[in-house]
Amino acid sequence: MRHIIAIVGRPNVGKSRLFNRLTVGQDAIVHDEEGVTRDRQYGDGDWDGKPYTVVDTGGFIPNADDPILQQMRQQVQLAIEEADSIVFVVDGRAGMTAADEEIFAMLRQTDKPVHVAVNKVDRWTQQDEFLLDFYQWGRELYAVSAEHGMGLEELMDVVMEFVEEAEELEEELFARIAVVGKPNVGKSSLINSVLGEDRLLTSDVAGTTRDSIDTRVVAGEKEYLLIDTAGLRRKDNISLKLEEYAVMQAIRSIDRADIALLVLDATEEVSKQDKRIASVVQNRGRGCVIVVNKWDLISKTAQTAGDYVEYLRQELNFISYAPVLFVSALTGQRVQKVFDAVDAAFEQYIRRIPTAEVNRFLEKAVARHQPPTYQNKRPKFYYATQVGTRPPAFMFSVNSSTAVAPSYRRYLVNKLREEYGFEGVPIRTVMRKR
Repeated sequence: MRHIIAIVGRPNVGKSRLFNRLTVGQDAIVHDEEGVTRDRQYGDGDWDGKPYTVVDTGGFIPNADDPILQQMRQQVQLAIEEADSIVFVVDGRAGMTAADEEIFAMLRQTDKPVHVAVNKVDRWTQQDEFLLDFYQWGRELYAVSAEHGMGLEELMDVVMEFVEEAEELEEELFARIAVVGKPNVGKSSLINSVLGEDRLLTSDVAGTTRDSIDTRVVAGEKEYLLIDTAGLRRKDNISLKLEEYAVMQAIRSIDRADIALLVLDATEEVSKQDKRIASVVQNRGRGCVIVVNKWDLISKTAQTAGDYVEYLRQELNFISYAPVLFVSALTGQRVQKVFDAVDAAFEQYIRRIPTAEVNRFLEKAVARHQPPTYQNKRPKFYYATQVGTRPPAFMFSVNSSTAVAPSYRRYLVNKLREEYGFEGVPIRTVMRKR
């Protein structure tokens, strides 16, 4: 299971730059204006074989009156609640501020490990000057420069010191299934209906599930592990919608799974939170089956299954490969088809295409549509092969790895789906210079 690290601090201290360093990417917005990062961003990394997820929060402004700033403050509180450890970023150049002191006072109340990173220490000769204000907290201080990458090794060695290396997953199971979705869409009820017994506590109150529950189940000759989303608890001092907890909980479940059952509520529109969880499934490279629950409550004259699928393809276009299953956990309608859908997706998830066949595919695809010039280069393909499963990954040997336009990558993926199916799973492509 991944270690979750929350990066907190007041606005404009360099949290997003630190996030980019730790995730080796540019997913968070970086701008010299207070409050640019208003929502939580999620990214992955690995430290000496120990996987982690970094949560970049919006700037924490204590006791803010502005509604947007209040929401940002609540986002930070949520990150603190759900993270395993916290990196508190302060600005060494600016020195300690009243906002820093208020944030630290709040962090002192948590039992999570808190690591103070004094940022913008671009030269080691500045350490004594820039760290001086913060020694009064009586905590170990880590001088870093997120801009230049200095000091991060010492910080991360401490953050990840007691984190265990990634465990090998059991191989005797046919598939591991994560049941994910925002609160109160019927995840536990769905599992109960699939199992045919009330194994999990269900309720109409969002957030009933208190603990992560794994259930082994045998269907036919196959054994599965059902992973129910971990506890979603209402916090009395946080007014933000309970849905805001769901992404981190989904991360924990999806990381342990092969296939994700993304449960949606047929009586509600696809929400921002639904899209966030779907993006976690996609980015983690897991197979996906979309399960539309409470279908018994929909008037079939007002909205047919075909209409709803078309709606989902527009709202969740980035996982358009996922099959859609309409069920009612309450009545048991079509829940018996869940394992059939999982089986089909899992078979595609582990499917391998022979190299000779992949090369024939490449020859036909290129002949049908020549790759365009991109960045002043004309790509030339030499051969292709499948280099991985879980999910399927294909390597294309080309004269220049940067010459293949993103649109042509999408073309190749679409053609792979036309030729081989791969329904329910993402496809990864790698362009390698010969």
